[in-house]
Amino acid sequence: MKRMLAFIGAILLFLGVDLAIAPRTASQTASKLEVVHVGILQMMTHPALDQIHRGVVAGLKEEGLTTGKNLKIDFLNAQGDQSNLKIMSQQLANKDSLLVGIATPAAQALANSAPKTTPIILAGISTPAASGLVKSEAHPGGNITGTSGLNPVSKQFALLHAIMPRAKKIGIIYTSSDHGGQTNAQAFAQVVKRAGLIPKMYTIANTNDLQQVANQMVSQVDAIYAPQDNGVASAMKTLVNVANNANIPVFPCAETMMPDGGLTSYVISQQEMGRIAGVMAAKVLRGKNPATYPVATVKSGYYMINEKEMRKLHIKIPAAIVRAARQHGKVIK
Repeated sequence: MKRMLAFIGAILLFLGVDLAIAPRTASQTASKLEVVHVGILQMMTHPALDQIHRGVVAGLKEEGLTTGKNLKIDFLNAQGDQSNLKIMSQQLANKDSLLVGIATPAAQALANSAPKTTPIILAGISTPAASGLVKSEAHPGGNITGTSGLNPVSKQFALLHAIMPRAKKIGIIYTSSDHGGQTNAQAFAQVVKRAGLIPKMYTIANTNDLQQVANQMVSQVDAIYAPQDNGVASAMKTLVNVANNANIPVFPCAETMMPDGGLTSYVISQQEMGRIAGVMAAKVLRGKNPATYPVATVKSGYYMINEKEMRKLHIKIPAAIVRAARQHGKVIK
């Protein structure tokens, strides 16, 4: 009997050791509230992307995952360098249970580096399916899902037209290598065409080109639309300076571009996109399948107006829009 008990004890000891050294899945780790390792890769430092980052952290916290308690975030910023993206995405893929990509190039780098068993959450990607990251927004079909940041171009054009009803030629500027910016620009151009107006497209290779291209553009258009484009957003002040000298208003697509001289916009919250991505990340860590988890979008937005630009350009904004911005949106004084 003693030999039998000793034998059983040895088996239990063996199983106990085996279980202790067995690797845990991301969902097991999250459900037991042990420390979860999440890797976040951001394309560059930029106010909109920084807001998304803060939103991701807030969304994780909302779901009970807090840094310093049960969450370890490995955050890397490529500072706009494609070679950095490749190296950093591999570093994160080698050590984290779940990955978050902020901006399309960062998400694509993670998708190329990570095993297909590692979940990837998109944060603010304009067109996930067109970018090859998911099969479709409704049915991602793989290890990737998250949030899409497609802009409400119809409402943004309606705003521009309400303020400048006589405008005929609308300048649209974007970076040739920025897939999200190009997609946003083309979508806005289609809305302009459907309204019977003329979209005039201008591209830059990088921010160094912007002043020269902007000088050409302001002599040919009545208003300018600045899409969700990292390059244009980074050089927004340059664009606005050129446009102001020609008395041409700039209508940006994003909240974070407004303080640099945008006249007005109808925007969606970048931080809210990040927050939803963070919530989705937590649910995936707890076992939700990214393949069947639809990509989420932020549907509601709000008006922003820049009163300094209104005075500078002597442009009147309809009272109803000003009232909506003051009551439910944001006003830059």
